[in-house]
Amino acid sequence: LHRSWVVSSTSLDVTKADLDGAQAMVDDLIKAKNCGPILVRLAWHDSGTYDDSLKDKEWPAAGGAVGSIRFEPEILHGANAGLAGAVELLEPIHEAFPEVSYADLYQMASARSIALAGGPVIDMKYGRLAVTSAEDCSPEGNLPDGEAGDEGKYGGQGGTASTEDTTPNGHLRKVFYRMGLSDEEIVALSGAHTFGRAYKDRSGLGKEKTKFTDGKAKVMTAEGTEAAYTPGGSSWTDQWLIFDNSYFKIMPDKTADEELLKLSTDVTLFDDDGFKPFAKKFRDSQDAFFESYAKAHKKLSELGCKFEEVE
Repeated sequence: LHRSWVVSSTSLDVTKADLDGAQAMVDDLIKAKNCGPILVRLAWHDSGTYDDSLKDKEWPAAGGAVGSIRFEPEILHGANAGLAGAVELLEPIHEAFPEVSYADLYQMASARSIALAGGPVIDMKYGRLAVTSAEDCSPEGNLPDGEAGDEGKYGGQGGTASTEDTTPNGHLRKVFYRMGLSDEEIVALSGAHTFGRAYKDRSGLGKEKTKFTDGKAKVMTAEGTEAAYTPGGSSWTDQWLIFDNSYFKIMPDKTADEELLKLSTDVTLFDDDGFKPFAKKFRDSQDAFFESYAKAHKKLSELGCKFEEVE
């Protein structure tokens, strides 16, 4: 962090010291609770509401990383099940550093989660304004589905634009193209499934627990220590607290353990002509994955943002 920023949502100056202090608390939280994956999900679901076609309307009409996810009804949207707990985890940090906006704090926690898990250090920009009321919540329906619904369709007609499609690749493009993201960015961001778990009682996907998440499985951190964790959910990888390119190795592997999660929206990365070259590239080179991922994550974290900055 090399700048001082001003955030008018609090009408207070946020300084490098504020940001450094908040980041130190974020790091301590992640290390203490191994909660990185849910903090990534919180930030992504805040920013993932963005609609690039609305960018010329008055802020924050286009949605994005504006901190609106902390308000009802947005936090109660089906895709956000379980994220109220992530909001609560970060609340003491905001209380300690109120000049750091919620929008900045959520994106900071996500980026630090990736870095502390062994992933790339994201070139983050801070100084986001955060919305101040539920009136600025995004409509439900802008986030992606992992599997088709009961009628065999992904997505729906809700949100700011239809994401409905009968194919997983078509659905992903409708969601991410709406945000202004490319095929390479879709594949790179999908690679974050290497980190964390899906919970049946939240997304409806996966199992109650697997042999990789049952509390008996040895799960390691990027620092090489054995992690304490709450049992449950289905992971895409066996070492799901480490951020690497193993997701891209497991998804096309027909001999991979059947208890590892493979959603239709994961498998399509290796059968769609537009996605496949990037998926193979990231499978074969973790450096290539990290380079593309870091750029895509940064872009996602700035969608819909209104920055105020002071040198």
